[in-house]
Amino acid sequence: MNSVEKRAILGVGGIFALRMIGLFMIVPVFSVYGDNYAHATPFLIGLAVGVYGLGQAIFQIPMSLAADKFPRKPIIFLGLILFALGGMIAANATDIYEVIIGRALAGSGAVSAVLMALLADVTREEMRTKAMATMGLTIATSIMLAFAVGPLLVGSLGMSGLFWLTSGFAVLAMMLLFVVPTPLRVLKHNLDNKSIGQQLASVLKIGDLNRLHISIFALHLTMTAIFVLLPHQLSEVLGLSVRQQGLVYLPLLFIGFAVAIPFIIVAEKKRKMRQVFLGAIGLMTAALALLALGSHVGIGIVLGLLLYFMGFNLLEATIPSWISKRAPVANKATAMGLNSSSQFFGAFVGGALGGVLLTQPNLLAWGVLALIMGMALLLIFPIAQPPYLSSTTITLPKNINIQDWSRQMLAVDGVDELVVMAKEQVAYLKLDKTQLTDDSRQALSHLAQSPLDI
Repeated sequence: MNSVEKRAILGVGGIFALRMIGLFMIVPVFSVYGDNYAHATPFLIGLAVGVYGLGQAIFQIPMSLAADKFPRKPIIFLGLILFALGGMIAANATDIYEVIIGRALAGSGAVSAVLMALLADVTREEMRTKAMATMGLTIATSIMLAFAVGPLLVGSLGMSGLFWLTSGFAVLAMMLLFVVPTPLRVLKHNLDNKSIGQQLASVLKIGDLNRLHISIFALHLTMTAIFVLLPHQLSEVLGLSVRQQGLVYLPLLFIGFAVAIPFIIVAEKKRKMRQVFLGAIGLMTAALALLALGSHVGIGIVLGLLLYFMGFNLLEATIPSWISKRAPVANKATAMGLNSSSQFFGAFVGGALGGVLLTQPNLLAWGVLALIMGMALLLIFPIAQPPYLSSTTITLPKNINIQDWSRQMLAVDGVDELVVMAKEQVAYLKLDKTQLTDDSRQALSHLAQSPLDI
């Protein structure tokens, strides 16, 4: 990777990590500590855990639609402000309804898809898979780390302190946004004349993208529900306090992460993404079935969680990469927005469902989650392998008009997308090599004022 891509991954990855840790620290502890708020009931506690997902699901699509038409960074900054304000409201809450309002407002800062689209803008096609997989692993690791850190910190900071940390993380994320390069996107397929409906329709008609939306919905539904159910079960079966439970999650997280990495490499390098992807969903289905049958004993809980975390890491790493490959060039943020909305709507449903299942027998509670993941596997099974394109990097020639030069580049057959970073004096070309001819290669070398290896 070049220096621009490394800066982008550092900045975007840091923003994702701060947001995810802030959002998910409360998940493994709130089903216990939520009882301290006025008017709390099991359902409202589950709703407080998952309602941020409803805000994300509602606002992800409009923000991503806007990010395909306007500069991405101001939209991200706005989302981080809302995220910080929501944390402040929840930190000062005295009843459960105020917590729900704060979590919903934090969720309305729905910029996950815009962040992914920004990262896709500033990475070359052959590096994009690695960048997206890195983001997927960052998200998965951050969520798992939050599950471990939340129980360790809640004893000393309380729920209010965790919410204040969320707001502090949002401010740090705003600072990291300045680390990410600011790209000028120049597309062959102009969106200016497309209505919002047309923009959405062009993405919704792609069946494989819809299958990816189903997978992320099921993943986050089951994950959020699991951590509404787990604190009570770990206390009952293993005799662990909420604070001690973080020491169970951490080793399982790192083992699951380590086991997942070789499979992620196989998926990307060997182009076996479909096989690894479906295998991960099958593994998670089996893990939930094991929890349904064995959650009354410690080994059943630990082994079930380990298998689930392995599948979780695999899906979180591969879905962003797959979206970036399969989404239309001009609608990347829209496609990622739909996927993020599905993700967070799943979290909302999972939180509410977890609150309902909290009062049910273990076999029924875990069995429902296993059934949901199994149904998702059947719906996703027809998915095809993602397409694989290529790109090249060009050092901007001196003394050019960037807009005129960009239009000439996009007029060449085989060029689908051009991203220019004037400050770094670099441009990325996304190429369909099946459409490149000798004449188009010569035209590109002439415009680049140097020979290109394409």
